[in-house]
Amino acid sequence: MDGIHDVGGMHGFGSVPELTADGPFAEPWEGKAFVIGALSARIAGGNLHAMRHAIERVPPSEYLVGYWNRWTIGAQIMMEDSGIVTDEEVRARAARLSGQDVPEPPAPTPSKPQMPSGGAGNLRSRDTPPAFAVGDRVRVADRDHTGHTRLPRYVRRRTGTVTALQPCQVFPDTAAHFVAEDPQHCYTVDFDSTELWGPGAEPFRLSIDLFEPYLEPAP
Repeated sequence: MDGIHDVGGMHGFGSVPELTADGPFAEPWEGKAFVIGALSARIAGGNLHAMRHAIERVPPSEYLVGYWNRWTIGAQIMMEDSGIVTDEEVRARAARLSGQDVPEPPAPTPSKPQMPSGGAGNLRSRDTPPAFAVGDRVRVADRDHTGHTRLPRYVRRRTGTVTALQPCQVFPDTAAHFVAEDPQHCYTVDFDSTELWGPGAEPFRLSIDLFEPYLEPAP
């Protein structure tokens, strides 16, 4: 889906802060948010791709507050999808913690997703050979998504060169919605900066891993 999470190449968001030796959690609540997010996928019967899709659906105003804020709200969205909790329950609990006397909303009916798994992790095999080889020129398909995808907007309709073949993996676009694992070949594709952002772009090459359904032979 096209949303606030897909801001690569966009203007107005400032510079990327440099990494420091500080720990990952600036405040104690952020560590709790990490645990909540990690456990929510198991509780909801989800997977990595479903969790990413839940985070993508965090409202933009909340998404931009900070990483662990959207992680926490994304965990709630994923559990709502599976009928583990409702937004009304969360709001009622927050109200009671602040001293208000509010009734308990009705509990939802759990509806955890069911999708056959090919095993732990995301590496899989596929009977068909890769469609592309190192050195091939490829064009990124113009795919418009209403659901989850790992295809960034800024490379759509752009042409690059395959520089490596990656292991076959679970396809996020289907697994996030529990349709099927649908393993796909994956390629590292290099793009010239001017191909992505025009002749005025700073000169460099960008490498990105892209699944085979995202690609087509360059004309």
